[in-house]
Amino acid sequence: MNLKISLQIAKTHLLTKKRQTLIAMLGVTFGIAMFIVMISVIKGVNKFLEDSALDSSPHIRIYKEITSNHPSIIEEANPSHFNVTYHQLPKNELINIKNGLQIAANIEKEPAVLGVSPQISSQVFFNKGPVPFSGQIAGVDVVKEDKLYDLKKRIKSGNIESLLSTPNGILMGKTLARNLNVKVGDKITVTTPTGSLKLVKIVGTFGFGIQTVDGVKCYANMSMVQEILQKDKSFVTDIHIKMKDSQAALTYAKVLKNQYGYKTQDWAEANSAFLAGDKIRNGMVIMVSITLLVVAGFGIYNIMNMNVINKMKDIAILKATGFAGNDIVSIFLIQSIIIGILGALLGIIIGFCLSYLLSSVPFDAGDFLDIKTFPILFEPKYYGLGMIFGITTTILAGYMPARKASKIDPVAILRG
Repeated sequence: MNLKISLQIAKTHLLTKKRQTLIAMLGVTFGIAMFIVMISVIKGVNKFLEDSALDSSPHIRIYKEITSNHPSIIEEANPSHFNVTYHQLPKNELINIKNGLQIAANIEKEPAVLGVSPQISSQVFFNKGPVPFSGQIAGVDVVKEDKLYDLKKRIKSGNIESLLSTPNGILMGKTLARNLNVKVGDKITVTTPTGSLKLVKIVGTFGFGIQTVDGVKCYANMSMVQEILQKDKSFVTDIHIKMKDSQAALTYAKVLKNQYGYKTQDWAEANSAFLAGDKIRNGMVIMVSITLLVVAGFGIYNIMNMNVINKMKDIAILKATGFAGNDIVSIFLIQSIIIGILGALLGIIIGFCLSYLLSSVPFDAGDFLDIKTFPILFEPKYYGLGMIFGITTTILAGYMPARKASKIDPVAILRG
């Protein structure tokens, strides 16, 4: 049969039952619109959390792992005997990386490496008044640290240049500074775990938008931290590495561990809890998306089925005048395709508009996250996926009643 005739008949059916056509189309529209909004929000949240985690942590961290699980002298002397040791104390081990500066220089030469920042990390107490606040101080080369974490964009007050020109200066996390009630220019006492004291000057504050960083951390010159800890100029406890490709860090971390013998932690291991949550959220997206499309599909099926019942006499006349079963199927499939395309296009437009409105809604996460509006990801592939799902669902939902219509006996229908 001529496709043009099938199209004309399908168009006539759709226009004569405008209300049913509109309801069927809206079923597709709202299913796709909700799919677009939901996947844009969840993917946007995942992307924001991933970027936040990667921006505030190194792709690879090299450090010396301190553990109390050491064999005792008697176990070394009698390895094949049953030995009992009571109240074994841990060894007094240094936490520094031997030749850390040279290791960092060697790694920095690798073409896949974006930047390397050797540093000294230590727990400290910040004293202002009678109440000490626990925190962490990181002695760094601020130029190298800026290359890794883009510190200049994260400065909330002061600047990183002041740290270079102030030997006893520190850059403090904005939440920690607020808790201590200090600002740029104020002086504060830093106490190390060994009891060493140092009067320091706050030259700036920074914010990564993550509470666990902004509420405890501060940066200082490496030489000043070495002085507070009473260590020599080669003393380094950590090496932070950023790769040009974050995925390459997963394999390169193992290479560095085998090469230098120190503990290496890649970004996936450091953010394992986040990655597990990401998988759960992606699973939820799949389940809810399927549910939305199935519900929309059943709605379309019911409407198309009612359309077939209402058009029984028309179908009988068509078959009596020479239309084959496949011709009847093509007529109703064309109706499904038209409803699917129009409904999916409208759903994509509505989904985009709703997503755009959400992206401009203010969202205050307090100090936990530095975010001003809902994180929405506008990814074209999800809009294309919604279009494909919408059309496919309507075709499948329209095929079964179309096949049913093709098997109608015209004589039985015309006789009533």
